[in-house]
Amino acid sequence: MKRSLDDYRDIVGDEVISKIYKSATSLSKKHVVHISSTFQGGGVAEMLNSLIPLMNDVWVDTGWRILHGAPDFFTVTKKFHNSLQGDKINLTPMKKRLYTACNENFAILTHLDHDCIIVHDPQPLPLVKFYKKRQPWIWRCHIDVSYPNEQVWDYLKTFILRYDMVIFSDERYKKKDLPIPQRVIRPSIDPLNVKNKEISDETVTKYLKKFKVPIDKPIIAQISRFDKWKDAEGVIKVFEHVKEKVDCRLILCGAMATDDPEGHRIYSRLIRKANNASDVKIVIGENQVFVNALQRASSVIIQKSLREGFALTVTEALWKGKPVVASNVGGLPVQIIDGETGFLVDPCDIEGCADRIITLLKDSKLAKEMGQKGKEWVKKNFLITRHLLDYINLLSELVK
Repeated sequence: MKRSLDDYRDIVGDEVISKIYKSATSLSKKHVVHISSTFQGGGVAEMLNSLIPLMNDVWVDTGWRILHGAPDFFTVTKKFHNSLQGDKINLTPMKKRLYTACNENFAILTHLDHDCIIVHDPQPLPLVKFYKKRQPWIWRCHIDVSYPNEQVWDYLKTFILRYDMVIFSDERYKKKDLPIPQRVIRPSIDPLNVKNKEISDETVTKYLKKFKVPIDKPIIAQISRFDKWKDAEGVIKVFEHVKEKVDCRLILCGAMATDDPEGHRIYSRLIRKANNASDVKIVIGENQVFVNALQRASSVIIQKSLREGFALTVTEALWKGKPVVASNVGGLPVQIIDGETGFLVDPCDIEGCADRIITLLKDSKLAKEMGQKGKEWVKKNFLITRHLLDYINLLSELVK
């Protein structure tokens, strides 16, 4: 069912809705397109699935193109993704050829005559090189690029410098060596999509039973892609410490993004580790109602990332009134106000992370207070309506 901006009135209020409509007027004759590497799996696809229909609803003609790539291409771009977050890489001529050839082929097949092109993340970044550029191009980077591998960053800059603007998720990601405008648009969640809308206790119980998640003990959960930066193995170590003090269960729920070839290998490794641990369950969370139910049934949500662009799963948990224990990295401290909406910990501090979780499991009043504050924080800063307004304001300035 097509969703309208008016559907959000009861959540965000009339003033926000009115401001969006007024701001969008100047773009009513403009045509915008977003380009990403996957239609499903991961926060980028989720945001675009909500953002693009709403942009069209407020008269901004907006399309979405998906970059077509072979497995070898996505293996290379995953290495780029990891290296932008600090990993080493052997940047060979072959990797560069695979990277640019895929984008060049896509450019031949895809005609872009829009008033603005918005390219998401590194996979389609080189596209700008293969068009006769006549309109503003924006690169939207969703990755934590605080400490990138300098070799890869320098290589990717050969494409980034062709863009008119770069959008990051946090002020700390801005780069002093980029002589083009840089802006910040915080990621967001859609409170009315299947993953975040209100569901009944009966539905929660039904879906937990369907996915064989017992509810006889308190649940702590980490819900993230199966990615090495999410440190699910470290979460299991944390849980072992928690289990010594509180009888509870750990659920590691993840999904497979089509542009991430590492996911299946990490999932298989986690299954082996879970089989050797008590009360640890690994679940593939492709079903959004189940993810909704799991977040609502959990006593504490964890996000023990080693690097993190933002982590919308934290925003989702806060929206559902759940306290979160998260690493003090990337976009996580933007969402977690330490001691108010959850706890921030050093990602390598296993015992410290466990202690915070134990505190919340033993102090239900504190957990509830943090959850209530977290929901208000999300409502103010991280809903799709705020995201929509940020994009409209930026486009109104850039697209003449």
